[in-house]
Amino acid sequence: MKKKTILAQAVGRRKEAVAQIQLISGTGLIFINKKPAQLYLQNSSHSIFSIQAPFEIFKNIENPNNYKIESIDTIVKVKGGGLVGQAEAIQLATARAMTMLDNSSFKKPLKKKGYLTQDSRVKERRKYGLIKARKAPQYNKR
Repeated sequence: MKKKTILAQAVGRRKEAVAQIQLISGTGLIFINKKPAQLYLQNSSHSIFSIQAPFEIFKNIENPNNYKIESIDTIVKVKGGGLVGQAEAIQLATARAMTMLDNSSFKKPLKKKGYLTQDSRVKERRKYGLIKARKAPQYNKR
């Protein structure tokens, strides 16, 4: 059995989700927590598109190392959050890993599309005296 070489590793975060990704030499498959991506994301078209978006840029760029999308497997470990947050964390991790493959040719188009920008929004904490973060109990005059 041929040993697969790790080409790049990266981490992406979104809300409570954390995705660790490895790009390895292979046949162009995406596995999330040891399951195929379609199965793990429950055929959610938005989530599947957001994961594959950095690879679309990858196809359109001439790279000096001649990496081909069909020859790279994506292995993802993700935990925390919901499916949409996990998909966005995977998208960020994928974009970061691709810049590690070849920084000079991938970084500029990925940055232009916004795939390298981490979305720092998180759930606001609950304050005392309130029901949720901002929802207050109904005012009672008498």
